[in-house]
Amino acid sequence: MNLIALETSTRRLSVVLWLNGKFIERTEDIPNGGSERLLPWVNEMLAEAGMAFKDLDGIAFGAGPGGFTGLRLACGVAQGLAFGLDLPVLAVSSLEALALAAHRPSAGAEHLFACLDARMREVYCAAYLIHDEISETLMAPVVKTPQSVNVQSLPDGKAWIGCGGGFIAYPELLATHLAEVRDGCWPTAAAVARLAAPRLAAGEGVTAAMAAPLYVRDKVALTTVERLARGGLK
Repeated sequence: MNLIALETSTRRLSVVLWLNGKFIERTEDIPNGGSERLLPWVNEMLAEAGMAFKDLDGIAFGAGPGGFTGLRLACGVAQGLAFGLDLPVLAVSSLEALALAAHRPSAGAEHLFACLDARMREVYCAAYLIHDEISETLMAPVVKTPQSVNVQSLPDGKAWIGCGGGFIAYPELLATHLAEVRDGCWPTAAAVARLAAPRLAAGEGVTAAMAAPLYVRDKVALTTVERLARGGLK
């Protein structure tokens, strides 16, 4: 399975050319923008691998949740490539990709609570069981205020490991009742590709027209009353 994977849900942009388990990667920390990087990176990696677009079997992208602009960027580029090449496209949860990127295979099965800063004094979070490259969703992605996150209520009663930038933004609210926190982890295109490859091979891809971001939250701003209620400023 040869595929292109894109992940732009956070400031850490990355693109991967996945080659049957091996990969070539481009990544850069870009707080704003980055749309001009993606297609040149794709062309560079194909040239490095001595491949052409016709050698690809599919396109995958980190669908979110995350920054709205970043989600539209990854989805739009994935759709454009898939449509032009008549390839299937697969959306992968960016929180699932974060959990897989944070997983340490040597530890065996791990229960990972993925958490990203959603701004507006909220976090995106989801829970996964990761083992042998297999991901099982135990709590689907949601958006919550940090105060409402209750790690103790997670399923299975296991020792949970937190991962992602949400723990940097709200350490005092989220770092309790966890066995460990891996706050330096990000969703990556490599993790998106690892999740997408077997799913695309199983025929789970869709047409370009059916691909869509996973926003989770459809509101991009708070009213003054809502900001004040959450401890914000006018």
